[in-house]
Amino acid sequence: MFTQQQAIEQQIYAWFEHFHANPEISWEEVETTNTLARILDDLNVPYKRFDDVTGLVAEIGQGEDVVAVRADIDALWQEVNGTWQANHSCGHDANMSMVLGALLYVRHEAINKRIRFIFQPAEEKGNGAISMIDRGALDDVTHLFGVHLRPQEELSFGQVTPAIHHGAAYFLQGKIHGVDAHGARPHQGQSAIDVFAAMHQQLAMIHIDPFDVCSAKITKMVADGGSVNIIAGTGEFAIDVRAQKNDVLQLLKTRIEEMFARLEQQFNVTLQWQWEDFTPGAEVSAEAVAIAERALQRTFPAEAITAPVHTPGSDDFHCYTIAKPTLHAAMIGIGADLAPGLHHPYMTFNREALLIGAKAVAATLLEAAK
Repeated sequence: MFTQQQAIEQQIYAWFEHFHANPEISWEEVETTNTLARILDDLNVPYKRFDDVTGLVAEIGQGEDVVAVRADIDALWQEVNGTWQANHSCGHDANMSMVLGALLYVRHEAINKRIRFIFQPAEEKGNGAISMIDRGALDDVTHLFGVHLRPQEELSFGQVTPAIHHGAAYFLQGKIHGVDAHGARPHQGQSAIDVFAAMHQQLAMIHIDPFDVCSAKITKMVADGGSVNIIAGTGEFAIDVRAQKNDVLQLLKTRIEEMFARLEQQFNVTLQWQWEDFTPGAEVSAEAVAIAERALQRTFPAEAITAPVHTPGSDDFHCYTIAKPTLHAAMIGIGADLAPGLHHPYMTFNREALLIGAKAVAATLLEAAK
């Protein structure tokens, strides 16, 4: 016979196994949303769905002010064992399970505020948070928390942190318009491959203050003349740009566009590009961190609690604070011995971290809802 605690733990594991086995990519989380709705129906927790996007927002409690927690629900599209498929290698299956577990812990507690559970689509696209903001997810919210498993180089299993300081990120899709040439007569064309080579070198030569962590790297290069004796004049590319600070990211953006102008002149080609999926760097609230820290201190031994983590990764969780500057927000980090790393197609972690995360989120929500 399971105790109530054991029943909650087994339910968290069961939810995780289901989400893990049924991943869905950004904006296509239809069955994931349906599953969340069925779970909330079984728990008699009211929620709101949307006609035009996936995801949902649930709420418990009474009061004017709202404390919220966000769980992202989408998976990545990756090649796994030779097959392209949706894959939960960023741990969003874990995030959903931990937040649902927190709901089990807090739903019968006496609280003085409403607690809102935001199950958000399309974090991997960098704009899922905006879809929830546009649909009122932040209405009346004073404090917002998130949760995410951390790779082993940041936190070990059993460790928890009250805040994750993510970096900012911008993604670029571009195209080179040159002229094809015969392999025997390269002087008659404008080679996209030559532009790629120069672009790669010049990205490495963009120098920013070394005290500011940042990077810019090509993540896609496609140039195919259709035959091995044709030098392709047209090519497609993508660039991943990151910085720990939002203003440094904007500086990198400017430098890259200046580089494009030089490449056009040097190689007599035309470049087209589009910036997309801006993800701001963390704007972490000291008040939210203090709330999470008090909650963690009451829940876990002192040696388990670490200082806030600074990571080069990004998360659209921080779009919420950009949209509402008065919001007190922080994302809790959970050590899980996660390896080889986030977004690795074969990522694994210690499943017991799910139980730690659920308790950490529940304690933080109750502390904030006093």
